[in-house]
Amino acid sequence: MKNIVLVGFMGTGKSAVGKRLARQLNMKFISTDSVIEEREGRPIAEIFEKSGEPYFRGLEKSLISEISKEDNAVIAAGGGAVLDNENMANLRKKGVIICLDAAPAVIYERTKKYKHRPLLNVEDPLLKIRELLDKRAPCYAKADYRVDTSDKSIDEVVGEVLTVIARSRRRRSNPKEIASG
Repeated sequence: MKNIVLVGFMGTGKSAVGKRLARQLNMKFISTDSVIEEREGRPIAEIFEKSGEPYFRGLEKSLISEISKEDNAVIAAGGGAVLDNENMANLRKKGVIICLDAAPAVIYERTKKYKHRPLLNVEDPLLKIRELLDKRAPCYAKADYRVDTSDKSIDEVVGEVLTVIARSRRRRSNPKEIASG
């Protein structure tokens, strides 16, 4: 089975949805952020603070190059992974890319209690969320499909992703359906 790659901003549900999808589909679950933390032996917030974002992005790029060769995996890519075109190309080689979206206020509510979000440790996190979403919008638009998670439970999002995956498979196996839309 093709990999299912979940991209999107922090707090959109990539890890929670990814774990549930992997369990339901009997696939491996890989969170790029978790693997980086495990390999580095420190949390991402500390990596950003002590080594800087460019160092983190280098680790992320190397890891994505490695895991994009996997089969039968649900991959939750870090929120900024989409900023690198090579990351997206690697993830697309063996996977269908689904962007999980959410409204800025929803993202803020979901992330405000966590201090491990280094990009949101600022004076006005909601403003920062809006700025980063605007900056990343063209990158998120490169996903094969998008699912809004704002007002949905994890199970509802998983259901939508499964529908998208099934539709994707039908289109690949029946090219005429693409023409008829």
